[in-house]
Amino acid sequence: MDNIDRRILDELRQNARAGYGDIGSVVGLSASAVKRRVDRLVADGVIRGFTIHVDPAVDGTTTEAWVEVFCRGTVSPDELQRILSAVPEVVYAGTVTGSADAIVQMRSRDIASLEAALEKVRLAANVDHTRSAIVLTRLVQRAHED
Repeated sequence: MDNIDRRILDELRQNARAGYGDIGSVVGLSASAVKRRVDRLVADGVIRGFTIHVDPAVDGTTTEAWVEVFCRGTVSPDELQRILSAVPEVVYAGTVTGSADAIVQMRSRDIASLEAALEKVRLAANVDHTRSAIVLTRLVQRAHED
């Protein structure tokens, strides 16, 4: 991967629907050259997919919280993934260092549905307790990489 590939990726991060000609005009290549590079980036697994980001206000999931999950004893990441994947309100989860075992981002319709989702997590046999922080205002949000 070279600097042109990186610039192409930057353009696609800004707008995954950008045309090859539009990207080419920014990076100094023809549309067909950009297409070949994008196809190669997909084939090589650099680009894993194209997606959309829906405004939470439109899909009705405006209540957001970050939740620390504390487990009883030692719980494997696979077990945490099984527990958290069963809760649709979980939009991100990762194991972390420190006293918590995992950090979870949840999005829901309202406080009542957030509380119900938290209760699903708390009822899991290996979960001891959670600690939540409700997001009041999003200050910075950038496109993320998996």
